[in-house]
Amino acid sequence: MRRTAPLPLALLLLLAAAPLAAQDPDAALRERAREILRTTPLVDGHNDLPWQIRGRVGGDLDSLDIAEPQPDIMTDLERLAAGGVGAQYWSAYVPVEYMEQGGSARFVLQQMDLIHRLADRYDELEFARTADDVVRIHGEGKIASMIGIEGGHAIENSLDLLRDYHRLGARYMTLTHSSNTDWADASTDEAEFGGLTPWGEDVVREMNRLGMLVDLSHVSDSTMVDALRIAEAPVIFSHSSARALADVPRDVPDAVLRMLPDNGGVVMITFVPIFISQEIVEFEEGARAVHDSIVAATPDSSAGRAAYRAWREANPPPRATLSQVADHVEHVVRVAGIDHVGIGGDFDGISTVVEGLEDVSTYPALLVELMRRGWSDADLRKLVGENALRVMRGAEATAARLQAGMEPIVTPFPGEGVPLGYDE
Repeated sequence: MRRTAPLPLALLLLLAAAPLAAQDPDAALRERAREILRTTPLVDGHNDLPWQIRGRVGGDLDSLDIAEPQPDIMTDLERLAAGGVGAQYWSAYVPVEYMEQGGSARFVLQQMDLIHRLADRYDELEFARTADDVVRIHGEGKIASMIGIEGGHAIENSLDLLRDYHRLGARYMTLTHSSNTDWADASTDEAEFGGLTPWGEDVVREMNRLGMLVDLSHVSDSTMVDALRIAEAPVIFSHSSARALADVPRDVPDAVLRMLPDNGGVVMITFVPIFISQEIVEFEEGARAVHDSIVAATPDSSAGRAAYRAWREANPPPRATLSQVADHVEHVVRVAGIDHVGIGGDFDGISTVVEGLEDVSTYPALLVELMRRGWSDADLRKLVGENALRVMRGAEATAARLQAGMEPIVTPFPGEGVPLGYDE
């Protein structure tokens, strides 16, 4: 009887795996993504979990315990681990209303305290102040927690407060939020200054001296250009995308992207649907026209609001997709270069999500999409964390150089005058 020669072991293993691969063609890509995130910290530029904790439970960490599943928000410890997050800038966001009402400093200090309490409470988190801290903490299997102040009105026109925030651990500040500060134009307000005022330029200089990253998300194009002209350290856009693909003022125009190589900065691509999808931009423009027509035709404001809600329910907007986010990543790479792109999801600061990027567990899906497009591991490592770490080290090195020969800037805000009780 003729016997068939046994198949080689490697071939047997390959044949056994074939049905599994057919069922899950991305399994190998996901494993490759996990290895990248295990060995390179994913540094996300912006997460609004502190705002959620403040707004939902008044800052009480017992009432909103991220060690437990939190299905009503986008962030908890289990999903951070699943997403491979290695370092997170938690946003100390200050609503612009406090700029008029007073109390911006009080609010941001409360948010910074909340972030410190988060890092102190959970063994999975550890507070970080430097790039070396991030690398060490990630190497120990924990998530490096950092503070980014969202809104330059938090300093209440005081460079002394800016220095105090840095001492307490703030490592970036967004120069504006949705409204102009007294020294910088925002992207979503009427221009007042044509960018930065001279005192606003001093804010950038003092941030460079301190080693605090200058964040240009939310600022006007002119403020972007002025800051890049003044800055001696790399800047960041903590949560912005590419305006060429979604025409909104919160995204970064190509002219500014082309300036980044000289500065060394990084655009951290965000997952805000209207900053990603031009289809959503156009839908919302049409929706505003519908709203205005309903308001004009409906003297009763409550009836008008009800009519507009009914229209929205009958006409749902399009969805932004993971593929479109990858398009933004690749656009920044084409215009600015592979060294100038990162990730800034804005989870828990958004009310709608990108399909496929619904919460902090989903970062590996973006890596898998880029792998399908031919990205190398080396380039993916730059995207997820190496670029952000280089920028942090650049800011730290600039601060060390400047502090060796530069005193703190103490210029008062114009018109501030002499404090009461002192002679001029």
